[in-house]
Amino acid sequence: MNDFKDLILKRESCRNYSEKRVDTALILQCVEAARLSPSACNSQPWKYYIVNDEENAKKVRQCVQPDGANKFTDKCPAFAIVTEQTATLKPHVAARVHSQKWAENDIGLSVAHYCLQAADLGLGTCIIGMVEEDKMRELLGINDKIRLVIATGYSADENPREKKRKALEEMCEILK
Repeated sequence: MNDFKDLILKRESCRNYSEKRVDTALILQCVEAARLSPSACNSQPWKYYIVNDEENAKKVRQCVQPDGANKFTDKCPAFAIVTEQTATLKPHVAARVHSQKWAENDIGLSVAHYCLQAADLGLGTCIIGMVEEDKMRELLGINDKIRLVIATGYSADENPREKKRKALEEMCEILK
């Protein structure tokens, strides 16, 4: 992809996965993009747990499908579980704000980088926030605070859906 806008248009929340396995090396490229994303004071308050085997994928599916939600994950072969870590802010910043003040924003930026890299590699992703956190921590042996799960795989659909967004004028105002 030569044009960033083309990449943005290609990236979508995939809800129809092929059952084709994903090479772990591709997922690690996505994590590398997430690692390079900006964060407050370069604190990088995240950790990625990668699930790329069927046994653990079944466990993840149990935790992201409460009350029948997210059934599209039934065919998704891989997941990235994103957890929040303690942010280490520069001392003069930490003296003024709670250390976790920007952690959620920083995690969001890293997830966006992961998803854009995945789209560039031909992978589909869907960011899932509905997670039975205690159950997932128990089933997978994770002790950290789980923030998001990124379903990752190949889309079974050939073309991305048209993006339906607010008009630019509705969400942007130039102040004078």
